[in-house]
Amino acid sequence: MKKALVLSLAAVLGLGFASFAQTLSGSWDTTIGITPTPVALGIDSELVVTYAVSGWAFTSTTVIDETGWLDQTFDVSGALGAFSLGSTLDFSTNPVGFTSWEVTGGLSLAGVSFDATFTLVPGNTTLEIVASGSAGNVDVEVDITFGLAGNAECDFDFAGVDITIGFPFCCAEVESVISFTCDGFEEIVFTVQDIALPGITWATLGAELTFTVDEKDLVITPDFDFGTTACFDVYLTDPAGGMLFGDIQIVGIGLECEIGGVQFIGVSYWGAGAKPSILAGTSFWEAYQISTTDDGCCGPFDFDILIGFNEASLQLFEVSGVEANFSIQISTQFTFGMGLVLNLDAAPTFAEWTLNFLVEW
Repeated sequence: MKKALVLSLAAVLGLGFASFAQTLSGSWDTTIGITPTPVALGIDSELVVTYAVSGWAFTSTTVIDETGWLDQTFDVSGALGAFSLGSTLDFSTNPVGFTSWEVTGGLSLAGVSFDATFTLVPGNTTLEIVASGSAGNVDVEVDITFGLAGNAECDFDFAGVDITIGFPFCCAEVESVISFTCDGFEEIVFTVQDIALPGITWATLGAELTFTVDEKDLVITPDFDFGTTACFDVYLTDPAGGMLFGDIQIVGIGLECEIGGVQFIGVSYWGAGAKPSILAGTSFWEAYQISTTDDGCCGPFDFDILIGFNEASLQLFEVSGVEANFSIQISTQFTFGMGLVLNLDAAPTFAEWTLNFLVEW
């Protein structure tokens, strides 16, 4: 078992069905304040990433300031037939732990609206069901509540729930199982099958990625079958380490694809020597990057953000650092850019801020 590979971002969380239409969008809103007397630096940064597929939207919201990682929230919204569904999962980062999970559902049938809200906080659950409708001049609403906020024990004999989801991501079909107990979030597991080995057509790999609140595990399982998954990279070596198949050892795995003009790269590497791809030159052994080039007001706009992981990190999901860069060509003679590096395992979190500009004539 190897500690590994996100969501990642969460990524990171997803849900989809027959359609393969996918979009990857987001925003990075950062304000940096510097005061000269006394010298002080302040950061307010919010990163929002949304993966949309088949009418469903999965959003990760990360909030960071100069003191560290403040909050992490995952939101899901979509429809199943006539039902509208939504879910919000929130984690605290100091201390690391589960905060709350809320699920909402709605249905309009024959002029009657039904709404339900399920809320889980550690050790306590509540369920509220509301039905409302009108008949001529008569309005009727029924509100039923199960459980009582603040109870020390689970209500209405709630023991737990497992949610199984299948969805496409990049070139892979992913199956996900998310589990909750009375105390809250337990784990989420992502499974991918039929990852092709380069040059070995008779063998494929299966990958199972498990996230708990304070760590994650990656298990690679061989499957001697035929199949191709073109956007995966598998790093092989002969020296000691990795996972042994005769004289062949697997020391890393990577995924790269483009979703709606946005490039996604995820790489895990536990081998020795130089690190491949986006891990090169970093202290991370696993990282995920989103990058894009788009049209700005006057010229090209380039943006990339990388989230890195270290096994020794005490942060939520073992996230260790964030590196982000952007540049925009304001005119043919002037290009402006900025970079930001955050070390979530250090205090202060802020590691480096760069401003750059290029004047050409």
